[in-house]
Amino acid sequence: MKRLNVDRARGLRAGQTDAEQVLWYRLRNRHLQGWKFRRQNEIDQYIVDFVCPDAALIVELDGGQHGEQVAYDEARTRKLQNMGYRVLRFWNNDVLKNLDSVLEVIMEALASPAPHPNPLPEGERE
Repeated sequence: MKRLNVDRARGLRAGQTDAEQVLWYRLRNRHLQGWKFRRQNEIDQYIVDFVCPDAALIVELDGGQHGEQVAYDEARTRKLQNMGYRVLRFWNNDVLKNLDSVLEVIMEALASPAPHPNPLPEGERE
């Protein structure tokens, strides 16, 4: 299974959408405020579009096919959030037409600390 995901991730990197190419150009090589991003990275059984491991931030780009798989995407997002990641989703069209706004949302998420994956119950907090 692991080998299949590695091969699949490699294939996804080679066949990036236009929106993924545009966003990757702005995220790669620590271009965005020095944060390190990876693309088409395997996390558990999923391959995420972009991840900044140090900020526990995942950025997903959705095309038209995602309108047909809403329940799957929501379940996937919940599982990644339960693993301690924050997940941002953008439509491909937003990246292509409003890249600066997309980058601003990503930078705001990077500036705020990631929530603890296992917070204390309400009564046990200081």
